[in-house]
Amino acid sequence: MSQLGAEPEVTKALAGMFDLSGKTAFVPGGYGGIGRAVAWGLALRGAKIAVAGRNQEQADSFAAELDAAGHEALALQLDATSVAEIRDATDSVSKNFGTIDILVNCVGINIKQMMTDVTEEAFDEVYRSNLKSSMFLGQAVARQQIEAGKGGKQIHMLSVSATRGFFGQGYSAYCSTKGAMIMLVRQHALELAPHKILVNGVAPTYVVTEMIREAMRNPETRDKLIASIPLGRLAETTDIVGPTLFLASPASDFITGQVLYVDGGITANR
Repeated sequence: MSQLGAEPEVTKALAGMFDLSGKTAFVPGGYGGIGRAVAWGLALRGAKIAVAGRNQEQADSFAAELDAAGHEALALQLDATSVAEIRDATDSVSKNFGTIDILVNCVGINIKQMMTDVTEEAFDEVYRSNLKSSMFLGQAVARQQIEAGKGGKQIHMLSVSATRGFFGQGYSAYCSTKGAMIMLVRQHALELAPHKILVNGVAPTYVVTEMIREAMRNPETRDKLIASIPLGRLAETTDIVGPTLFLASPASDFITGQVLYVDGGITANR
């Protein structure tokens, strides 16, 4: 039945459009720069947070921060290149919180090597960390969500590198894996649509995190990067939170298979 003219129902839907109360969010890579900001944003909207990464101490520390602020949080050690560890971590989240409503996959690395110097070892490491981990995180969470029968949201962190190359940079592995993730998002969205599981991506430009802070100390490099962004600045981690919350919330319940570029206008200039 259409909600047109049913003002109380529409008002109720609008009021809860960004409410995540009672939801559980699994955030692999959640103690990194972007992951921390996203996890805080999800928690502040009412979600319980399961943060995971290779470093148990960092995961524990961040979960303690969330707990101290009054948010329910769980820390897990996870090497996302291991399918077995992905499945164990996903089972642990479900065991502790009962369900996984939201996956925000913040796992990813880059190893810069010019095309003529790329090693098999480095390429495989980037592939495992970026693409393979996304495949099997999505699969493990989808199995839980299908069993629960309540639908769900899956969001993968991509990059503008998914659709553009970088002149003079050794980004073969990074760009190719992020580009492949676009098709992974689309295919997973189509296969999971009958289960009301929505799959989307967020693709930022350069974000001010520890990963690029060293490069930003070079004024020439910093000025060149900023000049490439129409809005005239680098992204802050908080710039990534709003788009991710949108895709995690009821506000995006009719959106799947899409990638939202958070890039200050870079892709509009291509």
